[in-house]
Amino acid sequence: MALFESYERRINKINGVLNEYGIATIEEAKDICNQAGVSPYDIVKSVQPIAFENAGWAYTAGAAIAIKKGVNSAADAAEAIGIGLQSFCIPGSVADDRKVGIGHGNLGAMLLRDETKCFAFLAGHESFAAAEGAIGIVKNANKARKEPLRVILNGLGKDAAQIISRINGFTYVQTQFDYATGKIDILREHAYSKGERALVRCYGADDVREGVAIMHLEGVDVSITGNSTNPTRFQHPVAGTYKKECIEQGKKYFSVASGGGTGRTLHPDNMAAGPASYGMTDTMGRMHSDAQFAGSSSVPAHVEMMGFLGMGNNPMVGATVAVAVAVAEALKNGTSL
Repeated sequence: MALFESYERRINKINGVLNEYGIATIEEAKDICNQAGVSPYDIVKSVQPIAFENAGWAYTAGAAIAIKKGVNSAADAAEAIGIGLQSFCIPGSVADDRKVGIGHGNLGAMLLRDETKCFAFLAGHESFAAAEGAIGIVKNANKARKEPLRVILNGLGKDAAQIISRINGFTYVQTQFDYATGKIDILREHAYSKGERALVRCYGADDVREGVAIMHLEGVDVSITGNSTNPTRFQHPVAGTYKKECIEQGKKYFSVASGGGTGRTLHPDNMAAGPASYGMTDTMGRMHSDAQFAGSSSVPAHVEMMGFLGMGNNPMVGATVAVAVAVAEALKNGTSL
Protein backbone atom coordinates (compact mmCIF):
# COMPACT_ATOMS: atom_id res chain seq x y z
CA MET A 1 0.00 0.00 0.00
CA ALA A 2 1.25 3.49 -0.83
CA LEU A 3 2.49 5.29 2.28
CA PHE A 4 1.71 8.78 1.03
CA GLU A 5 0.26 10.84 -1.81
CA SER A 6 1.85 10.40 -5.28
CA TYR A 7 4.00 7.61 -3.88
CA GLU A 8 4.80 6.08 -7.25
CA ARG A 9 5.91 9.42 -8.73
CA ARG A 10 8.21 10.16 -5.80
CA ILE A 11 9.67 6.98 -4.34
CA ASN A 12 12.50 6.30 -6.82
CA LYS A 13 13.91 9.78 -6.32
CA ILE A 14 13.47 9.53 -2.54
CA ASN A 15 15.26 6.19 -2.34
CA GLY A 16 18.07 7.49 -4.52
CA VAL A 17 18.71 10.37 -2.12
CA LEU A 18 18.35 8.20 1.00
CA ASN A 19 20.81 5.68 -0.44
CA GLU A 20 23.45 8.42 -0.66
CA TYR A 21 23.35 8.59 3.14
CA GLY A 22 23.34 4.85 3.77
CA ILE A 23 19.57 4.57 4.22
CA ALA A 24 17.97 1.80 2.18
CA THR A 25 14.29 2.76 2.28
CA ILE A 26 11.84 5.33 3.63
CA GLU A 27 10.75 2.70 6.18
CA GLU A 28 14.36 2.47 7.41
CA ALA A 29 14.40 6.27 7.71
CA LYS A 30 11.46 5.99 10.11
CA ASP A 31 13.28 3.32 12.11
CA ILE A 32 16.32 5.60 12.41
CA CYS A 33 14.14 8.39 13.76
CA ASN A 34 12.41 6.01 16.17
CA GLN A 35 15.75 4.82 17.52
CA ALA A 36 16.74 8.43 18.12
CA GLY A 37 13.48 9.13 19.92
CA VAL A 38 12.33 11.63 17.30
CA SER A 39 8.91 11.57 15.62
CA PRO A 40 8.92 14.03 12.69
CA TYR A 41 5.49 12.79 11.58
CA ASP A 42 3.91 13.74 14.91
CA ILE A 43 5.69 17.10 14.94
CA VAL A 44 4.34 17.93 11.47
CA LYS A 45 0.79 17.03 12.48
CA SER A 46 1.10 19.08 15.67
CA VAL A 47 2.02 22.16 13.63
CA GLN A 48 -0.62 21.78 10.90
CA PRO A 49 -3.09 18.98 11.67
CA ILE A 50 -4.48 19.01 8.12
CA ALA A 51 -1.07 18.35 6.55
CA PHE A 52 -0.92 15.44 4.09
CA GLU A 53 0.81 12.12 4.79
CA ASN A 54 3.66 12.99 2.43
CA ALA A 55 4.62 15.95 4.62
CA GLY A 56 5.09 13.73 7.65
CA TRP A 57 7.16 11.26 5.66
CA ALA A 58 9.26 13.98 4.00
CA TYR A 59 10.32 15.31 7.39
CA THR A 60 11.01 11.73 8.47
CA ALA A 61 13.39 11.34 5.54
CA GLY A 62 15.06 14.67 6.26
CA ALA A 63 15.47 13.94 9.96
CA ALA A 64 16.98 10.53 9.22
CA ILE A 65 19.51 12.15 6.88
CA ALA A 66 20.40 14.69 9.57
CA ILE A 67 20.87 11.90 12.14
CA LYS A 68 23.02 9.88 9.73
CA LYS A 69 25.16 12.94 9.04
CA GLY A 70 25.66 13.44 12.78
CA VAL A 71 25.03 17.18 12.52
CA ASN A 72 26.52 19.46 15.16
CA SER A 73 23.69 21.98 15.55
CA ALA A 74 20.00 22.54 14.94
CA ALA A 75 20.86 24.90 12.07
CA ASP A 76 22.91 22.15 10.40
CA ALA A 77 20.03 19.74 11.03
CA ALA A 78 17.65 22.10 9.23
CA GLU A 79 19.89 22.17 6.16
CA ALA A 80 20.03 18.36 6.15
CA ILE A 81 16.25 18.18 6.53
CA GLY A 82 16.02 20.33 3.42
CA ILE A 83 17.76 17.57 1.48
CA GLY A 84 15.02 15.16 2.53
CA LEU A 85 12.29 17.63 1.64
CA GLN A 86 13.84 18.21 -1.78
CA SER A 87 13.82 14.47 -2.47
CA PHE A 88 10.01 14.57 -2.28
CA CYS A 89 9.68 17.17 -5.05
CA ILE A 90 8.14 15.51 -8.09
CA PRO A 91 10.66 15.60 -10.99
CA GLY A 92 9.89 18.38 -13.48
CA SER A 93 7.49 20.18 -11.16
CA VAL A 94 7.52 23.87 -10.19
CA ALA A 95 8.77 22.91 -6.72
CA ASP A 96 11.57 20.78 -8.16
CA ASP A 97 12.67 23.57 -10.49
CA ARG A 98 12.79 26.12 -7.66
CA LYS A 99 14.54 23.73 -5.23
CA VAL A 100 11.85 24.53 -2.67
CA GLY A 101 12.88 21.73 -0.31
CA ILE A 102 16.43 23.03 -0.08
CA GLY A 103 15.01 26.52 0.36
CA HIS A 104 12.89 25.48 3.34
CA GLY A 105 15.90 23.81 4.94
CA ASN A 106 18.05 26.91 4.46
CA LEU A 107 15.30 29.19 5.80
CA GLY A 108 14.96 27.04 8.91
CA ALA A 109 18.73 27.21 9.40
CA MET A 110 18.67 31.01 9.19
CA LEU A 111 16.08 31.18 11.95
CA LEU A 112 18.16 28.91 14.17
CA ARG A 113 21.31 31.02 13.83
CA ASP A 114 21.81 34.07 16.04
CA GLU A 115 22.61 36.34 13.10
CA THR A 116 18.85 36.50 12.45
CA LYS A 117 17.26 38.66 15.14
CA CYS A 118 13.67 39.11 13.88
CA PHE A 119 11.52 36.99 11.59
CA ALA A 120 8.22 38.18 10.13
CA PHE A 121 5.25 36.37 8.68
CA LEU A 122 4.11 38.99 6.21
CA ALA A 123 0.54 38.27 5.16
CA GLY A 124 -2.18 39.96 3.17
CA HIS A 125 -4.32 39.48 6.24
CA GLU A 126 -3.52 37.86 9.57
CA SER A 127 -4.06 34.16 9.02
CA PHE A 128 -4.15 30.89 10.90
CA ALA A 129 -1.38 29.51 8.70
CA ALA A 130 0.96 32.28 9.81
CA ALA A 131 -0.11 31.61 13.39
CA GLU A 132 0.65 27.88 13.03
CA GLY A 133 4.10 28.66 11.71
CA ALA A 134 4.79 31.23 14.42
CA ILE A 135 3.76 28.84 17.19
CA GLY A 136 6.06 26.14 15.83
CA ILE A 137 8.97 28.57 15.87
CA VAL A 138 8.53 30.14 19.32
CA LYS A 139 8.08 26.73 20.90
CA ASN A 140 11.38 25.46 19.56
CA ALA A 141 13.81 27.94 18.00
CA ASN A 142 15.10 29.44 21.22
CA LYS A 143 16.15 26.03 22.52
CA ALA A 144 18.94 26.16 19.95
CA ARG A 145 19.77 29.88 20.06
CA LYS A 146 21.83 31.97 22.46
CA GLU A 147 19.65 35.02 21.85
CA PRO A 148 15.86 34.61 21.57
CA LEU A 149 14.42 35.03 18.07
CA ARG A 150 11.77 37.71 17.81
CA VAL A 151 8.77 36.55 15.76
CA ILE A 152 6.11 38.92 14.43
CA LEU A 153 3.03 38.76 12.27
CA ASN A 154 2.47 41.78 10.05
CA GLY A 155 -0.73 41.87 8.03
CA LEU A 156 -3.52 44.01 6.72
CA GLY A 157 -6.25 44.91 9.17
CA LYS A 158 -6.05 45.83 12.85
CA ASP A 159 -9.25 43.95 13.73
CA ALA A 160 -7.94 40.78 12.07
CA ALA A 161 -4.65 41.08 13.98
CA GLN A 162 -6.44 41.42 17.28
CA ILE A 163 -8.70 38.45 16.57
CA ILE A 164 -5.76 36.21 15.60
CA SER A 165 -3.88 37.38 18.70
CA ARG A 166 -6.79 36.60 20.98
CA ILE A 167 -7.45 33.16 19.51
CA ASN A 168 -3.79 32.10 19.59
CA GLY A 169 -2.57 33.84 22.73
CA PHE A 170 -0.26 36.28 20.92
CA THR A 171 0.55 39.84 21.92
CA TYR A 172 -1.52 42.29 19.91
CA VAL A 173 0.36 45.51 19.10
CA GLN A 174 -1.85 48.40 18.00
CA THR A 175 -0.05 51.08 16.00
CA GLN A 176 -0.89 54.43 14.48
CA PHE A 177 0.94 55.76 11.43
CA ASP A 178 1.38 59.49 10.84
CA TYR A 179 1.16 59.95 7.07
CA ALA A 180 2.50 63.50 7.27
CA THR A 181 5.73 62.62 9.08
CA GLY A 182 6.13 58.92 8.32
CA LYS A 183 6.37 58.22 12.06
CA ILE A 184 4.75 55.18 13.65
CA ASP A 185 3.62 55.00 17.28
CA ILE A 186 2.58 52.05 19.41
CA LEU A 187 -0.72 52.90 21.05
CA ARG A 188 -1.02 49.78 23.18
CA GLU A 189 0.13 46.20 23.59
CA HIS A 190 -2.02 43.42 24.96
CA ALA A 191 -0.77 39.89 25.63
CA TYR A 192 -3.53 37.30 25.35
CA SER A 193 -1.54 34.66 27.25
CA LYS A 194 1.35 34.40 29.67
CA GLY A 195 3.31 31.64 27.96
CA GLU A 196 5.59 31.33 24.96
CA ARG A 197 2.78 32.27 22.57
CA ALA A 198 2.77 35.77 24.03
CA LEU A 199 6.26 36.19 22.58
CA VAL A 200 4.68 36.43 19.10
CA ARG A 201 3.88 40.08 18.39
CA CYS A 202 0.96 40.53 16.03
CA TYR A 203 0.50 43.78 14.07
CA GLY A 204 -2.32 44.94 11.84
CA ALA A 205 -1.66 47.71 9.32
CA ASP A 206 -4.03 50.01 7.49
CA ASP A 207 -1.96 50.07 4.29
CA VAL A 208 1.44 49.46 2.72
CA ARG A 209 3.16 52.50 4.24
CA GLU A 210 2.23 51.44 7.76
CA GLY A 211 3.23 47.87 6.97
CA VAL A 212 6.70 49.01 5.89
CA ALA A 213 6.99 51.18 9.01
CA ILE A 214 6.20 48.12 11.17
CA MET A 215 9.01 46.21 9.45
CA HIS A 216 11.44 49.01 10.29
CA LEU A 217 10.09 49.31 13.83
CA GLU A 218 10.92 45.66 14.53
CA GLY A 219 14.08 45.58 12.40
CA VAL A 220 12.97 42.53 10.44
CA ASP A 221 15.89 40.49 9.08
CA VAL A 222 14.00 37.69 7.34
CA SER A 223 10.36 37.43 6.25
CA ILE A 224 8.06 35.15 4.33
CA THR A 225 5.04 36.44 2.46
CA GLY A 226 1.72 34.70 2.09
CA ASN A 227 -0.70 34.79 -0.80
CA SER A 228 -4.13 35.70 0.47
CA THR A 229 -7.03 37.48 -1.15
CA ASN A 230 -5.10 40.71 -1.50
CA PRO A 231 -1.47 39.92 -2.33
CA THR A 232 -1.17 42.76 -4.81
CA ARG A 233 -2.15 45.42 -2.32
CA PHE A 234 -0.17 44.52 0.80
CA GLN A 235 2.41 41.83 1.42
CA HIS A 236 4.38 41.93 -1.84
CA PRO A 237 4.47 45.75 -1.98
CA VAL A 238 5.53 45.85 1.69
CA ALA A 239 8.35 43.34 1.16
CA GLY A 240 9.54 45.08 -2.00
CA THR A 241 9.47 48.57 -0.52
CA TYR A 242 11.13 47.45 2.72
CA LYS A 243 13.84 45.70 0.72
CA LYS A 244 14.56 48.85 -1.28
CA GLU A 245 14.84 50.90 1.89
CA CYS A 246 17.03 48.30 3.62
CA ILE A 247 19.42 48.38 0.67
CA GLU A 248 19.56 52.17 0.93
CA GLN A 249 20.37 51.85 4.65
CA GLY A 250 22.95 49.11 4.19
CA LYS A 251 20.84 46.63 6.16
CA LYS A 252 20.67 42.94 5.25
CA TYR A 253 17.16 41.66 4.63
CA PHE A 254 16.29 38.22 3.25
CA SER A 255 12.88 38.05 1.62
CA VAL A 256 11.09 34.78 0.94
CA ALA A 257 8.05 34.78 -1.34
CA SER A 258 5.56 32.05 -0.54
CA GLY A 259 2.87 31.19 -3.03
CA GLY A 260 2.82 31.63 -6.76
CA GLY A 261 3.22 28.94 -9.35
CA THR A 262 0.64 27.63 -11.77
CA GLY A 263 -3.03 27.87 -11.00
CA ARG A 264 -3.12 31.23 -9.22
CA THR A 265 -6.04 33.50 -10.02
CA LEU A 266 -4.44 36.89 -10.55
CA HIS A 267 -2.99 36.74 -14.05
CA PRO A 268 -1.14 39.74 -15.50
CA ASP A 269 -3.51 40.00 -18.44
CA ASN A 270 -6.55 39.16 -16.29
CA MET A 271 -7.47 36.57 -18.91
CA ALA A 272 -6.97 33.39 -16.85
CA ALA A 273 -4.23 32.16 -19.14
CA GLY A 274 -4.02 28.93 -17.17
CA PRO A 275 -0.82 26.99 -16.53
CA ALA A 276 1.07 28.94 -19.21
CA SER A 277 0.91 32.00 -16.95
CA TYR A 278 2.52 32.14 -13.54
CA GLY A 279 0.21 35.00 -12.63
CA MET A 280 0.59 38.32 -10.88
CA THR A 281 1.18 36.87 -7.41
CA ASP A 282 4.10 34.84 -8.69
CA THR A 283 5.46 37.76 -10.71
CA MET A 284 5.40 40.14 -7.75
CA GLY A 285 7.16 37.58 -5.59
CA ARG A 286 9.96 37.29 -8.13
CA MET A 287 10.50 41.05 -7.96
CA HIS A 288 11.58 41.15 -4.31
CA SER A 289 12.42 37.65 -3.16
CA ASP A 290 15.76 36.08 -2.38
CA ALA A 291 14.03 32.71 -2.38
CA GLN A 292 10.68 31.80 -3.85
CA PHE A 293 8.58 28.90 -2.70
CA ALA A 294 5.69 27.35 -4.59
CA GLY A 295 2.05 27.14 -3.69
CA SER A 296 -0.11 28.50 -0.93
CA SER A 297 1.16 29.81 2.37
CA SER A 298 -1.67 27.93 4.06
CA VAL A 299 -3.48 25.36 1.88
CA PRO A 300 -1.79 21.92 1.77
CA ALA A 301 -3.50 20.89 -1.47
CA HIS A 302 -2.11 23.85 -3.42
CA VAL A 303 1.47 23.23 -2.28
CA GLU A 304 0.97 19.59 -3.27
CA MET A 305 -0.22 20.75 -6.71
CA MET A 306 3.13 22.47 -7.22
CA GLY A 307 4.86 19.08 -6.85
CA PHE A 308 5.98 19.60 -3.26
CA LEU A 309 4.30 18.53 -0.02
CA GLY A 310 0.78 18.70 1.31
CA MET A 311 1.51 21.37 3.91
CA GLY A 312 1.19 25.14 3.84
CA ASN A 313 4.46 27.00 3.39
CA ASN A 314 4.01 29.05 6.57
CA PRO A 315 3.35 26.06 8.86
CA MET A 316 6.23 24.31 7.11
CA VAL A 317 8.64 26.94 8.44
CA GLY A 318 7.56 26.06 11.97
CA ALA A 319 7.83 22.33 11.25
CA THR A 320 11.37 22.66 9.91
CA VAL A 321 12.51 24.49 13.02
CA ALA A 322 10.73 22.06 15.35
CA VAL A 323 12.09 18.91 13.70
CA ALA A 324 15.61 20.35 13.45
CA VAL A 325 15.66 21.18 17.16
CA ALA A 326 14.35 17.71 18.05
CA VAL A 327 17.09 16.07 15.98
CA ALA A 328 19.81 18.27 17.48
CA GLU A 329 18.64 17.51 21.01
CA ALA A 330 18.59 13.77 20.27
CA LEU A 331 22.13 13.86 18.93
CA LYS A 332 23.26 15.98 21.86
CA ASN A 333 21.91 13.27 24.18
CA GLY A 334 24.12 10.68 22.55
CA THR A 335 22.18 9.24 19.63
CA SER A 336 24.45 8.08 16.82
CA LEU A 337 23.88 5.73 13.92
